[in-house]
Amino acid sequence: MQIYGPSGVHAAQSISAPHTARIAESRQAHRTAAPQDELAISDVAQFVQQAHELPDIRTDRVESIRAQIAAGTYMTDGRLDVALDRLLDEIG
Repeated sequence: MQIYGPSGVHAAQSISAPHTARIAESRQAHRTAAPQDELAISDVAQFVQQAHELPDIRTDRVESIRAQIAAGTYMTDGRLDVALDRLLDEIG
């Protein structure tokens, strides 16, 4: 009888040690298979990457607003009312 650790008690075994042969076979099987790397990128990570690729300043939008200000059409009563409502909502 052989004892392997506190919970590994085996009955009588042959001299040829069948356990050793099984371990060697399984190790060879693992060595022949080529390891494969795998990478999964989540949808959130892809979205964050796209956000980082955007320019810091949207020059087209800035130019459009500058042109509206120069023409006197940017500051309308409706826009001022919306801005005032948003400010009051944020304060209150």
